[in-house]
Amino acid sequence: MLRWARAWRVPRGKLGASSPRCSAVPVAVSSSRSSGPGAEPRPLPLSYNLLDGEATLPAIVFLHGLFGSKTNFNSIAKAMVQRTGRRVLTVDARNHGDSPHNPDASYEAMSQDLQGLLPQLGLVPCVLVGHSMGGKTAMLLALQRPDVVERLVAVDISPVGTTPGSYLGSYIAAMKTADIPEKVPHSQARKLDPAIRRFLLTNLVEVDGRISWRVNLETLAQHLDKILTFPQQLESYSGPTLFLIGGNSRYVQPSHHSEIRRLFPQAQIQTVPNAGHWVHSDKPQDFMDAISSFLA
Repeated sequence: MLRWARAWRVPRGKLGASSPRCSAVPVAVSSSRSSGPGAEPRPLPLSYNLLDGEATLPAIVFLHGLFGSKTNFNSIAKAMVQRTGRRVLTVDARNHGDSPHNPDASYEAMSQDLQGLLPQLGLVPCVLVGHSMGGKTAMLLALQRPDVVERLVAVDISPVGTTPGSYLGSYIAAMKTADIPEKVPHSQARKLDPAIRRFLLTNLVEVDGRISWRVNLETLAQHLDKILTFPQQLESYSGPTLFLIGGNSRYVQPSHHSEIRRLFPQAQIQTVPNAGHWVHSDKPQDFMDAISSFLA
């Protein structure tokens, strides 16, 4: 359980002194659905932060994992602007953070959201860096629209079904049944249950005087099986690709390497020693070193 708590906050050490201008889209709850069988999902207006940098260089786009948010990469995003001089975008996936909720939680829908957002911001092509669920979204986008992705980094995830996540269903159930009384101050609500507090602390928000979970628990619970899989793909992505794996993690197995090579023939596979699934949280300096070297 403690390992999950570390997933949603980056260490507060001084990773960079930059304070570039930030931007964000207005956020509204959406109930739109695709119309007709086989129709492509409609992009949602995602919440994001865009840090300024050199516009002639491909921007770096960070995509968080399940139950995460764009704030997971706040410190790292600022540091990467300083290191690379590039623009850096952090994004809340649909049903997460400040982005709209929607009953479609498929990777196809999350890919469509980015296909709508990135051109609007003038960030095509970009360097796409995705962790876990965000890594699968990044991989699918690269496979579907290689023109959008200049380089790809998948963090501790592979294009196959994810097996270490079987306990996620019980975590969702615990969050859904957590007793959060009305009109409890945010600081007090964080202390209600030590186990829940350690798990997804940043997802507690106050709305109209009531503390609640900001992730769309109902939809994520219904789609958890799909989130743990990866859509079957025939085409490959021929661009430079880095699979960055935690040395203490079991998410990417040697048996996955053949599928990685099939879909991403230029893939490099690099292990970060003493890092678990949340490589960017466990070893932020090693994480940034690996990405910086990949971009050089």
